Amino acid sequence: MSQHPYLFKEIETSVQAIWEEKGTFRTEIQSDRPKFYCLEMFPYPSGKIHMGHVRNYSIGDALARYKRMRGFNVLHPMGWDAFGLPAENAAIQRNIPPKTWTVDNIAHMKKQLKKLGLSYDWEREIATCLPDYYRWNQWLFLQFLKRGLAYKKGGLLNWCDQCATVLANEQVEEGLCWRCKSPVELRSLDQWYLKITDYAKELHDTLKDLPGWPEKVRTMQENWIGPSTGAHIDFSVIGLNKQLTVFTTRPDTLYGVTFVTIAPEHEEMENLLSLSDNRDLAHAFIRETLHKRTTERNTEVVEKEGIDSGIRLIHPLTGETIPLWIGNFVVSGYGTGVVMGVPAHDTRDFEFAIQYSLPIKTVISDSEHIPDRPSEAMTGPGILVQSGKFDGLSNDLAKIEITRHLEEKGIGRAVTTYRLRDWGISRQRYWGTPIPVIYCDSCGMVPVPDRDLPVVLPEHVSFTGKGGSPLSEQPSFLHVKCPECGKDAKRETDTMDTFIDSSWYFLRFSDPKNTRLPFDRQTAAHWLPVDQYVGGVEHAILHLLYARFFTKVLNDLGLSPVREPFTSLLTQGMVLKDGSKMSKSKGNVVDPDLLIDRYGADTVRLFTLFSAPPDKDLAWDDKAVEGAYRFLGRLSQKAQELLTHPQFSSVGTATATLSPELRLVRTKIHETIQDVTRDLEGNAQMNTAIARLMELLNTLYSIDLQKGAEERLVLREGLQVTSMLLSPFAPHLSQHLWNTLGAKGLVADERWPEADQSALLRDVVPFIVQVNGKLRATLMLPPNTTESELREHALKDEKVVRAIEGLQVKKAVHVPGKLMNFVVGPG
Repeated sequence: MSQHPYLFKEIETSVQAIWEEKGTFRTEIQSDRPKFYCLEMFPYPSGKIHMGHVRNYSIGDALARYKRMRGFNVLHPMGWDAFGLPAENAAIQRNIPPKTWTVDNIAHMKKQLKKLGLSYDWEREIATCLPDYYRWNQWLFLQFLKRGLAYKKGGLLNWCDQCATVLANEQVEEGLCWRCKSPVELRSLDQWYLKITDYAKELHDTLKDLPGWPEKVRTMQENWIGPSTGAHIDFSVIGLNKQLTVFTTRPDTLYGVTFVTIAPEHEEMENLLSLSDNRDLAHAFIRETLHKRTTERNTEVVEKEGIDSGIRLIHPLTGETIPLWIGNFVVSGYGTGVVMGVPAHDTRDFEFAIQYSLPIKTVISDSEHIPDRPSEAMTGPGILVQSGKFDGLSNDLAKIEITRHLEEKGIGRAVTTYRLRDWGISRQRYWGTPIPVIYCDSCGMVPVPDRDLPVVLPEHVSFTGKGGSPLSEQPSFLHVKCPECGKDAKRETDTMDTFIDSSWYFLRFSDPKNTRLPFDRQTAAHWLPVDQYVGGVEHAILHLLYARFFTKVLNDLGLSPVREPFTSLLTQGMVLKDGSKMSKSKGNVVDPDLLIDRYGADTVRLFTLFSAPPDKDLAWDDKAVEGAYRFLGRLSQKAQELLTHPQFSSVGTATATLSPELRLVRTKIHETIQDVTRDLEGNAQMNTAIARLMELLNTLYSIDLQKGAEERLVLREGLQVTSMLLSPFAPHLSQHLWNTLGAKGLVADERWPEADQSALLRDVVPFIVQVNGKLRATLMLPPNTTESELREHALKDEKVVRAIEGLQVKKAVHVPGKLMNFVVGPG
């Protein structure tokens, strides 16, 4: 048999040209077909795609192609998350304007994605760094501002000195900047916030309505939002006509309070310390604590330290004098920034009280004995003691009764609070969306009128990498007339957090050419929500939480037709090499371009989809890449073998006269249709679907073309079915085979094959016959063949007869429905 080379370069170039010419993947609304919106998280245009991109986009493309063939009107767009710090770093290091660097990178990466044969509607392409996109960032910001969901205030913020910008809490990972991994410190700055806390309850409560999301992601968001149910309780400050409000989840322990602790950065700190004789030591402690602290999320692991502020409070129920301490374990961002110290019933408070010799008072007991100085905190349930009129109540009932008593006296109230903080969006960088606000000495803060949008970034800017935003050094940008009074004024020079860009881009894809609105609600209503979203689990808290927040706000504004953006979420695993994630610093990066040049795009796609389930990490294996290449080569070879046969015919398959062996092959063909469909329809188990196609090809290789026309017809049917089932994974070769086997048009326009139910009924099955454990024959017999019938047929087979000639059958081992093994030996 002559070998036919697998000419992947010619095949892939030719097929991509056909798609381009026909506009195959251009999407229009087709109301007579169900919609399917498939979206992979769009990339930052860093310059080159990596294997993580290849895997992400291959998964999404396989799903989009499959749904298209299942009759869905598929929206599958792509764009660029194009603002960000790397472009500024490139400007500093290479003296290239950020826009030039970004646009060049987009052009190169777009070519790479097209080489992969991804079924994107490129007419919907967006780039967030272009004014026709970020003008709507600005317009949406102004809508938030009108509704009181955007505001500016001062406070202690996470600051990355290396990036010279503020970071949101979510962007600080174990005290380090999420991007550059430099240490983060707290600085006192003014910045803009979005009031995501107004939506904390809904963001938390509606997680249960996302069954198509991985449990891990929902749990991560639930923990980040962090609801706590408890009470606000007011303590009067001695010497000031003021109250400090504590938040506690244990109002039942109120009578056991022996101290109160306040966060070092609390907004009332300076006012409080003005009364204290201990103010100098307190200020020194505060400076040291804030220097050490880099994130509100690390306070549970640091050593607990504190200092007596010198301020005294009045207990709201007993009238006792209570010392106010400043503690490094209290943060202003959680609750009220002030907490009760109940050392008898809280482990942290107990350790703190022992360390600083503070009183310990038992108010809940599980026995009649009440220790004067307990040896450990009693944190379990019990009965209230030393708690006035609430003595004798169970502590669970006391939570309710004490809270009700506080509400009646006007000194407390039941509340639910959240760990989630408002989203700080100000960035002291150039390459981002300018915040559309003007500051006028006469009028104050003035929003930029809609008619003046977009506020466009100036392109000729000098970068040093030091200090604040270079926008503050651009007179043509900075100086402007006040839109209200016409006097001289100044623009805001902060730009928006780039996560703003990705918080609504999926809505823009539904209507990307709209110049009147960010998107038309009716058009968006056809496509939204996204049916399948694909991306990394590292975005569980940042992007995915912000996108949910934006969608809910835009729904309240009458813009978004939905309140949840993504119905199903697939978080693909990482691509690993040498046991760790691919990265330049580790020297374990594999260049997709080199792989495509050597093996072809179909091989690269097939390998990434076959080597692991989509949601699991993929371990790089050069041999597995070569295995995928060999499979496609064998498929091409078998097709060429059929096509070059002198009696090849393209007529339909005749099944009535097929031999038992060929009927079994047809059964395998249609079982594969059924099984691959089940794999893709369920949990997108693409690796098992591809494995089934490999098994089918092995079966097709068992067909001997020299026997007759029936063999050629069954092989043709098998190859056509394979080309259709393989098209979501290796679309170029699939299209090539489809046409060379005599079919017209595009595989992408075909309906997904359906299994012939009559072919699934096995009238014969293979029975293995062994002699002393060695295969001697394969008999095609009815599946209900009995042991005696199998023995009779086996002993008539020529190969079996030769194998036992001159020997005696000692025993026959029978496995029903599968095999018979004759144990033979000398007579």
